[in-house]
Amino acid sequence: MDRAADGPEQGHVPTVVAVIPARAGSKGVPGKNIRPVGGVPLVARAVASAHAAALVDEVAVSTDGAEIAAVAREAGAIVVDRPADIAGDTATSESALLHALDALEADGLAADVLVFIQATSPFIDPTDLDAAVQRVLDGESDVVLSAAETHSFLWRQGPSGAEAINHDSSFRPRRQDREAQYVETGAFYVMRVDGFRKAGFRFFGRIGLAVTDERHSIEIDTPAELAIADAIARSEPSS
Repeated sequence: MDRAADGPEQGHVPTVVAVIPARAGSKGVPGKNIRPVGGVPLVARAVASAHAAALVDEVAVSTDGAEIAAVAREAGAIVVDRPADIAGDTATSESALLHALDALEADGLAADVLVFIQATSPFIDPTDLDAAVQRVLDGESDVVLSAAETHSFLWRQGPSGAEAINHDSSFRPRRQDREAQYVETGAFYVMRVDGFRKAGFRFFGRIGLAVTDERHSIEIDTPAELAIADAIARSEPSS
C-alpha cells in the first residue's frame, strides 16, 4: 500500500488517525461499549481492528466514561476526555470527532485523514479499513463509508397501506435481475480532515462505498444483537 498522497506541502506524508467515539450512557444495552463479544470488550475490539490496519498511525477513543477509558488505554488507544455537553443522547458523532481532532492536534497529533470507527460494529476487517484509507489518500474519494449490498424489496407504511419504495410492486424480477443497492452499515467512515472540518458533517465531496460482507456489517443496538455477535465470535476459530 502506498502512503504517498497530494498533501498541502511538497513531500508531506499524511497522518491517518482513527477515532472511536464511545459514550458511557447507552440505554438500549447498558454499558454497551465495554460489553464483551467473544470475550473482548467492544471498544477493545474496535481499537484492535484499527491498530491492525497498516495505514492507521494512531488510534484514539473519545469517551466520558472512566471504565471505557480504562479499557481503551489497556487496548493501546489514546483517550480523549469527552465533555459532558457533547456526551448526551442528542450529541452528534460529528461533535465528538471534531473535539477529538482538536484535542489531538493540541497535543501535537494533527490528522490529515480521519477513520471514524463505531465500537458497536464488532467485526471490522482491518483490510477494509486500509482499502478505504488508500482510496482517500489516492484522491479517488473524499469520504468512503462502509456499506452492505442488498437486493431487498423495501416498503413503507403509507396513509392507505403499504407502499413500495425501491420497486414496482406489480413486477417481481429475479434477484440477479435487480440492480444492487447499498445499505450504510455504520461500521466505519474514512474522510479527509480538511473537508470534514469545512463541512462539519461526515458526508462531503466525492463519496465512495466500501462494500463489506454481511458478517462485517453486524451492528449492536439491542441485547439480542449482542448475544448473536457473541455467539458468532465464539464460533470462530482462534487466530
